[in-house]
Amino acid sequence: MTATFRFYEELNDFLAPERRRSEFSVPCARAATTKHMIEALGVPHTEVELILVNGESTGFDHLLQDGDRVAIYPRFEALDITPLLRVREWPLRVTRFVADAHLGGLAHLLRMAGFDTLYRNDFHDSEIADIAVRDGRIVLTRDRELLKLRSITHGCYVHALKPAQQFQEIVARLDLARSVRPFKLCMECNAPLHPVDKARVLERLPPSVQANYERFTTCDVCGRVFWEGSHWKKMRALLAESLRKGD
Repeated sequence: MTATFRFYEELNDFLAPERRRSEFSVPCARAATTKHMIEALGVPHTEVELILVNGESTGFDHLLQDGDRVAIYPRFEALDITPLLRVREWPLRVTRFVADAHLGGLAHLLRMAGFDTLYRNDFHDSEIADIAVRDGRIVLTRDRELLKLRSITHGCYVHALKPAQQFQEIVARLDLARSVRPFKLCMECNAPLHPVDKARVLERLPPSVQANYERFTTCDVCGRVFWEGSHWKKMRALLAESLRKGD
């Protein structure tokens, strides 16, 4: 049997060039679901917010019929689709992430902004999926095959290549600007930072820092000490610029 598909907005980035921003017909297996065909065409299911089959909203488990016309939409920024069937059953109450092995720079920036972000450079796909399900985390990756795993319900394919641009992309896409709590988490450990008296960390500070700074925070996991030096100011400037573009 054959069905006709049309993908909208950024979902076209996953398609072969000749199929972008236009209708196209493809053969389907008789037991094919919308999820099966959407992912067979290259689009991870976590990128999809709404599916219309012959004008009616459906879920991922809808069985396609010969001649069906399927429209697939990403996350809506302005259009109210409350009366329609969203393909995810529930939103995540807390915004927290798990990043794949290639997104260490992005993980550090998200932690800098105060977002709980798990990351290791040796995570396997199965570990990431298990963590996402167990903790209710959004998967961040540049691997579309990872996002096709059935157990992953919330995920973002990261289009940008550099960490600063990746951060701006995620802030804009998930509307995070109002949720930022900068410099509350350790960028290395993802653990909470807390203020510490200068006298308690004095011996661990370079002489120039001892002379010029009075306020410090520390991480109980890795023991690192942070102060508002030049590196801190550069990070704050980067964060401000990213939030300006994402707002």
